[in-house]
Parts: sequence; C-alpha cells; structure tokens
Amino acid sequence: MKKWIIIGGAVAIFIIILIVVGISNLGPIVKSAVNTYGPRITKTEVRLEDVDISIFSGEARLKNFCLGNPKGFKSPQAIKVGSIYVDVDEGSLAGETIIIDKIEVVRPEITYEKAHQTDNFKTILNSVRSSLGTKGPRKKQPEKDSGGKRILIRNFIVRDGKVNLTMSMLAGKSISTSLPDIHLKNVGKKKEGVSPAKAFEEVFAALYEKITSPEVTDKLNQELKALAPGIEAVTKDAKKELEAVTDKVKGLFGK
Repeated sequence: MKKWIIIGGAVAIFIIILIVVGISNLGPIVKSAVNTYGPRITKTEVRLEDVDISIFSGEARLKNFCLGNPKGFKSPQAIKVGSIYVDVDEGSLAGETIIIDKIEVVRPEITYEKAHQTDNFKTILNSVRSSLGTKGPRKKQPEKDSGGKRILIRNFIVRDGKVNLTMSMLAGKSISTSLPDIHLKNVGKKKEGVSPAKAFEEVFAALYEKITSPEVTDKLNQELKALAPGIEAVTKDAKKELEAVTDKVKGLFGK
C-alpha cells in the first residue's frame, strides 16, 4: 500500500512539474506570437516587450505593448500600453476554443492621427479586415479559416485611457482628452469562438467607434478651438486651414 502511495505521489509531483514548466514557457510563446503574427494582420509594426505569467493563478501580464502606424502617418505609434492583464480559463487550453475570462488594458495612450482625408485607425482597421478576407465596415465574404485555435473573450476591458489628436496643421502640437472606459462581453460567443485575428478586428472596431464617438470628438474640438489662436502657423495658408477646420466639426471627424 505504501509503495502505491509513493508511486502516486511521484506521479503527482511529475504532473505538477510539467504544468509549471508548461506555464512558464507560455510567456516567450505569447511574445513571439504577438510580434510575429501581429504585423501580418495590421500591416504595421507590433511590438510586445515581455510577458509575465503566474504559475499559481494562470494570469498573465503583457508589458509594454506598442501598435505602430501605417505608412504615410508621422506619429510613431497608434497605441502604447504599459500593462495588459489576461486571465485564461486553464481548463480550456486543451480544447479547440480557448476561453479568456478577462483581458484588461490599463491606461492606453492612443494617438489618433488625421491625414490624407482619412486617419490611422481607419487605415489599420481596413488592413485587418483585408487580412480576414473582408472589405468595408460590413463583412462581404466568409472569414478565412486558418484551422488553428479559436478564442472566446468573456470580458474585454479598456480603462483610464487617453486620446491624443495630431495632424499636420497643428504644427507639431497635439491635443488630448480622456477615453471613456470600454467593456465588451463575450467576443466570439455567437460562433463558439473565433480566430485571434477576427477577435482583434471586433475589439479594434469597438475601440475606433469609441475614439470617433461624440463624447470624445466634441471634447477634442473644444480643445482644438481653444488652441487655434495660440498656434504659430508656418504659413498664412496653414493658419487659414486650421481656422477652417475648427469651424467644421463634423467634417474633421467624419468616418
């Protein structure tokens, strides 16, 4: 009897070691996946500096995430985040659909750049939809099935964010306002899980909708009007252009 107890204990310890080693190796895997596949989806630079995973809770902290801007835009990045917290349902890791209980994006700094009669977020969103085989705001073709793991995000939270508006006529300056918190529930639930690229598209579309919502754009326009008299335009034409923009709120933030 004691022999079987000893053998059983040894097996249990071995399984625990495998679990610990597996979880500890997830960090580099997640980092590599984000930095490798992110640019393919967004057509921009995507950089994740580090991933910390707790072997006791299974929670992960993604450190220093940066989403770059498309070509033609001057600001260095579209999104910069110091910390993203991820809580995965460990029991789902072996299945076809990985369930993520929560993703919490804390204090993102968003640079919203208007240029070439469009903006950086709309350009990135179009690139993501193109990679999925879809075009425009509505899906016209079925999503490409990569045959890989699917994910379901129960809660996606963005809190304490800031939006910086920049454009050439501001002569190198930017104006800022707070980003209202976002809480999306059950991303991918309707299809019992979606590809990571499709989940990103859903989340990014919701973020873009919030950035261009009246509660954000109205505040940015107020700041723009307050800033206009103090801007030293490079040329008289640039100054006239800036004044015209402040009088056309809808035109400035039209999608």
